[in-house]
Amino acid sequence: MTKFTITVVDTTGKQNYIFSSNRLRENIGASYLLSQATKGWVEETLEKMEVPKNRQEEPIESSGLKAEMIYAGGGNALILFQSRAIAVEFTEILSKRVLKEASGVNLLVAHAEFDWDDEKRLSSLVEELKSNHIERQKYERAHSAPLLGLGVTASCNSTQLPAIGRSNDNGLINYEEDEEADGYLISTETKQKLKAVSKANAELQDFFKGIVDKNIFPFPYRTDHLGRSRGESSYAAIVHADGNGMGKRFKKYGKDKNNRDYVLAMREFSKSVDEAGRNALKDVVKILTQSIQEGKVVGKLGEFELNSKNYLPFRPLVYGGDDITFICEGRLGLDLAALFIKQFEKKKVADNDPLTACAGVCVVKTHYPFARAYETSEDLCKKAKGFMREERKKYNTEDYFSAIDWHLAASGLVGSISEIRDREYKILVEKNSFDLTMRPVRLQENASDCRTWDGFTQVVTQFKQGSDWKERQNKIMALREVLRKASSEAIQDFLATYKLPNLPLFPELSGNSGQLAQKGWLNNRCGYFDAIEAMEFYLGLGN
Repeated sequence: MTKFTITVVDTTGKQNYIFSSNRLRENIGASYLLSQATKGWVEETLEKMEVPKNRQEEPIESSGLKAEMIYAGGGNALILFQSRAIAVEFTEILSKRVLKEASGVNLLVAHAEFDWDDEKRLSSLVEELKSNHIERQKYERAHSAPLLGLGVTASCNSTQLPAIGRSNDNGLINYEEDEEADGYLISTETKQKLKAVSKANAELQDFFKGIVDKNIFPFPYRTDHLGRSRGESSYAAIVHADGNGMGKRFKKYGKDKNNRDYVLAMREFSKSVDEAGRNALKDVVKILTQSIQEGKVVGKLGEFELNSKNYLPFRPLVYGGDDITFICEGRLGLDLAALFIKQFEKKKVADNDPLTACAGVCVVKTHYPFARAYETSEDLCKKAKGFMREERKKYNTEDYFSAIDWHLAASGLVGSISEIRDREYKILVEKNSFDLTMRPVRLQENASDCRTWDGFTQVVTQFKQGSDWKERQNKIMALREVLRKASSEAIQDFLATYKLPNLPLFPELSGNSGQLAQKGWLNNRCGYFDAIEAMEFYLGLGN
């Protein structure tokens, strides 16, 4: 009887750790440290335990090594050890490093011994560890309340923890002309994040090597360097994308496999999903760099000048796997989110089932609190996933599809996205509720529904380039006010006043396109408000 120990490594509070600060530089460092805690440092810890990096995937039952890496990345790791004692030793070494170099990262670890000769035990055991131990730790974790400071204690500007110095101490940051020359108070956690930025940038430049020339398009460290046009537009977009049903797919792909086949299957699937997300991101950046010409971003429906010292108006913060977060110039958010999902869908993974994903895009003023904007983008992604679930139930199908939701905040964000939409986009007429938005929308065509990305982009295109609408901003703004009346009769009066046969048409494949073009509304939803609101924020890149 051969006994091994399986260990699951995970983290909790990832979003709060990465996005708690409103300084992009700190978000960059935090993301890098979190990645190291569940991948880079996991590999290095195994090396310290005499498991060479080039042998970490060798079969544990025949290699004689202390451990075998099944996978690491995307915020978690799965490792086989020869014994529980070795697994505990690994955990102690890794935990000490996290405490020392990435304070604030909350590491979760669960171990379980099993009999390797019980051929199909490993797959079920991993699921038990994840659901019964790791998830329970996340929800039952006792939040510590340490004594943070005694007497008169200065606080870190970002974390509110006791400050240990200033951000400009010992050349921690090479300040540019418009940085805070005197620096700001920082805690140990913030200092560690700032120290990690240069390593994070080196890793990012290496990742995009051959696609982005760092001498032409360095990645920005500040939201000010995303390319805003001073006096014209000053917006940043935070995009959060997440694959659909990936947990179920992992579980299904490893189900009923014997232990060795399960290890190989999980490793293969994990690597293929990681490559899919990373390669999709590379495709997006390639399209973006090809769209930059002589200091301008140029799309089929518009262009704008970059005012950012030649920085690339785009920065990935979380990448790898199916969970992606990036920040970009505000007018690029919708384009790049849709492009990422479309490129992600083209990738192949180990189980050969098609990939789909949902995304949330939050566009805010450049200096708006970053953490709040990220939270909204995550909520928007959840809205898109909720729409997908409703549609699957409505059409009684098991098939997933990609969807996208967005919010364009001209000023601030007051309340949750649901509260904002109830307050700003719902109209009550004679006890009937009307919704000014079609969002979320699916990215694939649907013959029975107009709530599609193609429908949205086609209407934007007609407003920008159609002979009845091009350069007639007053007419478009007049239509926007008419739409707020939620009245088909008001639309008919508008069409008669401007001698128009109809409003812009949706794609022919969309259901009830003609009815929408005549009435402006379908099933108490407006077909045109989203497009009017987003005209400045869709350029038609990569089409």
